Amino acid sequence: MHASHAPASLSLLRLSALGDVTHVVPLVRTLRDAWPTLPLTWVIGKGERRLLDGLEGVQFIEYDKKTGLAGMRALRRELQGQRFDVLLQMQVAARANLLSAFIPAKRRIGYDRARSKDGHGLFINERIPDRPGIHVLDALGSFCEPLGLKQTTVRWDLPVPAEARDWARAQWPQDGVPTLLISPCSSHALRNWYPQRHAALADHAIARGWRVVLCGGRSELERSTTDAIVAAMKGTALDLVGKDTLKQLPALLERADLVVTPDSGPMHIANAMGTKVMGLHAASNPARSGPYSDRRYCVDRYDDAARKYLGKPAGELKWGTKIEHEGVMDLITVEDAIAAFERYVSDHPSR
Repeated sequence: MHASHAPASLSLLRLSALGDVTHVVPLVRTLRDAWPTLPLTWVIGKGERRLLDGLEGVQFIEYDKKTGLAGMRALRRELQGQRFDVLLQMQVAARANLLSAFIPAKRRIGYDRARSKDGHGLFINERIPDRPGIHVLDALGSFCEPLGLKQTTVRWDLPVPAEARDWARAQWPQDGVPTLLISPCSSHALRNWYPQRHAALADHAIARGWRVVLCGGRSELERSTTDAIVAAMKGTALDLVGKDTLKQLPALLERADLVVTPDSGPMHIANAMGTKVMGLHAASNPARSGPYSDRRYCVDRYDDAARKYLGKPAGELKWGTKIEHEGVMDLITVEDAIAAFERYVSDHPSR
């Protein structure tokens, strides 16, 4: 499709979460590369807006899920009677489906039937191709295909201000010591590994001559988890939990050599910034939601979890099945994580 066939206006709806909106950025790049003058409006969550603020060629409109129906009506007023040529309805949760009804659009492109739920099909009039077994990012990238485009390259270039990189550079010296950054918490608590095991991995890295940095948000869970890691460690870590902003987080992750994290927003932000990631996967399938660019250093116990908790191998599960059972992260041992760490060390001897 040539630029002359561009829609007059386009809106996309993806409210959350941090990892998922990071996965949408390559689609935005694809749309902007094809149609540089296309007006693009993104309805997004508040925190996700803070992360992506400054993304070129995009007008953001925030929706706070706490505002409910009143917030949806406010969104309609903010659009001031505007009617988009195209809406990309990229979220299937009931709230997002209802919110999409307040965004007037001629073409309403949504997910294929296999990925639809919560009445998603009632709010759309076109669907993306049904391709089972693909990564979340590739599914999101296929939203341009009904428009005649194809996402053939994946480019993030997240908008990171110079002052955010200045802050990150000030946190530890550029002294040649490799850095292991641990971001221990997902918003889904049952995906989180255990503080004592993080501490054992951290001590192993320190014994191998590495620096260890801890990062995370300001929640009580993240603070208590970090305190438990620090208390269990024999060595010393740099504790930056609660000290960065969402604009500084990508710059911080970019400075690390290797990031250790469960399936979480920081996993996908680190990947987008070009940093290698040791994803800790038992509750979720790394082939679907692991670090997109490189999963060589992930720990994958998803099949073990499927067999233990669901009584069947992972290959027999519906794509995207979460195994968020109490104790599922027990399946990931300290030895698993150390082996993944050593794979990275072996592949990067100069570090």
